[in-house]
Amino acid sequence: MNVRAYRRFFVVAYQFLPILLAYARDRRRFLLFGGPRQVSSATRRDRARKLLDSMLTLGPTFIKLGQLLSTRPDILPPEYIEEFSQLQDSVPAAPWAEAEQVVRAELGSIDDAFAAFDPQAISGASLGQVYLAEYDGRKVAVKVRRPNIESLVEADLRVIKFSIPLLMRFVGEAQSFSLETLADEFATVIRQEMDYAREASMLKEIRSNFADDRRIRIPEVVDERSTGRVLTMEYVPGTKISDIDDLDDLGVDRSELAEHLQRVYLQMIIDDGVFHADPHPGNLAVQDDGTLVFYDFGMSGRVDPFIQDKIVQFYGAIARQDIDDILDALVEMGTLSPQADRQTMADVMELAIADARGENIEQYRVQQIVSQVEDTIYEFPLRLPPNLALVLRVATVVEGVCVTLDPDFDFIEVATGYLQEEGHIERGIEEFIEDRLDEVGQAVQSSVRVLPKFEDTLDTVTRDNLSVQARISDANGVAERLARRLILGALVAATVLSTALLWAFEKPDATAIAGALSLVGLFLLYRSFREKKGIRAQPQFTRQAMRERQDEAGVAGDVTPTGSDGDDAPPASPTGRVGGEDAP
Repeated sequence: MNVRAYRRFFVVAYQFLPILLAYARDRRRFLLFGGPRQVSSATRRDRARKLLDSMLTLGPTFIKLGQLLSTRPDILPPEYIEEFSQLQDSVPAAPWAEAEQVVRAELGSIDDAFAAFDPQAISGASLGQVYLAEYDGRKVAVKVRRPNIESLVEADLRVIKFSIPLLMRFVGEAQSFSLETLADEFATVIRQEMDYAREASMLKEIRSNFADDRRIRIPEVVDERSTGRVLTMEYVPGTKISDIDDLDDLGVDRSELAEHLQRVYLQMIIDDGVFHADPHPGNLAVQDDGTLVFYDFGMSGRVDPFIQDKIVQFYGAIARQDIDDILDALVEMGTLSPQADRQTMADVMELAIADARGENIEQYRVQQIVSQVEDTIYEFPLRLPPNLALVLRVATVVEGVCVTLDPDFDFIEVATGYLQEEGHIERGIEEFIEDRLDEVGQAVQSSVRVLPKFEDTLDTVTRDNLSVQARISDANGVAERLARRLILGALVAATVLSTALLWAFEKPDATAIAGALSLVGLFLLYRSFREKKGIRAQPQFTRQAMRERQDEAGVAGDVTPTGSDGDDAPPASPTGRVGGEDAP
């Protein structure tokens, strides 16, 4: 690490040390010894808020890290996910004199590059800030990378990579598996978001996919005034999508708008394979005629065809309440381990769907279903592939926006209608038939191969040449603990007997030593029966446990995932104002 990275390491350590000590005490109550302690949901939520404050204090890189972690329920408990989902990426803009140096370095003289340029930023975020300008007779929004951000990010990335091995000592085995790739994944994400050339490319691709949809407006890139550190786009004003009263004043049909928004994201994810990954209200606006406007493509992603097919299978299975098909889709996507307790997972999914549907409401909330799956991922815990984590988070945030627009919004009805119109469900039936035919063919081939092998096996048994080897799986260490208790019990019995004999033969020094050994053995034996890591079954989930979790969340306050505030998110207003949450 360079000098700046070393300096940042101590700053980061100072912020995170208290919570790391708390985690250490959860595993050993007195740090070096003592058993583990139980942590309540309220305690986890309080720690999550403190950790969130530390990330805000540490600045841009850690704000982005918090946003990434909000999509990783396989690493953090649900309380952390909820708190980090509120993380806003809106900070005061850097002084114009510093930003001006970036613009000049990329485009040359500002007077020559633009007909007019307002030095007052309309939006400030962690990695960039947005200015209004005039070019070629029209208004444009100019996104400028924050001055000197590259060196700070690189130093922080070094600190994060150096810290991962230390953090792995404070988490469970499954979380440490996910943490191993977190540093590289985060480095890729934040570097991509700082690369405005990539953002321009993604914006153009998504814009071309909706070129024929007049109800969608995506800003056009001004190539001749865009580089890797400066992105100039068409200025598109509008009303922020969460300003319900303003939308009503415009006469916008909010139910129709919600359905259209959901269909747009289904097209991006299922059909196009490239999607806008930051759909919080600050990045979505509505024009007077109801046209939907998208801003900030710095956070965007791709979905490969295999995952697209599995997402179709997942949504269709939810609509049919086909629990087995839901689990199959999760396994094939890499979310659910094939070795997981399938019956327990089936119970979780059944309860999640029943709870989302409700007793008197004939609609689903995919956000609740996904949340229950995410909670389960941590509690088992399981693994969540990075790209799929982003897709799931986008699904929940989009539905949150849709429900804000229309409280009666039914995601499954909209998704099912879209899948039917696009032919995905029919295609699924054809694939089902093909799979069954393949299985029949494999069964016929197996029947031809099995009989000769079975005859060979019988011959081996007849000749007494058959040997059987058995291997006992003890992933939870049950046999090891039982063996340790037996050894300790034998040791205690021997030392107690020795103590009695030495006392009878009037050997006080030897008696004291033997007695001390007896007490140590008794303590260790007692402690082995008091350990929380004793013989336990796979965690079971009940409707009561789910209700208790929801009650705790209700006490803490309703939380709607909002995502980041967008680096260049130009949320708009009826007056033509663009920019982030803090835009004047």
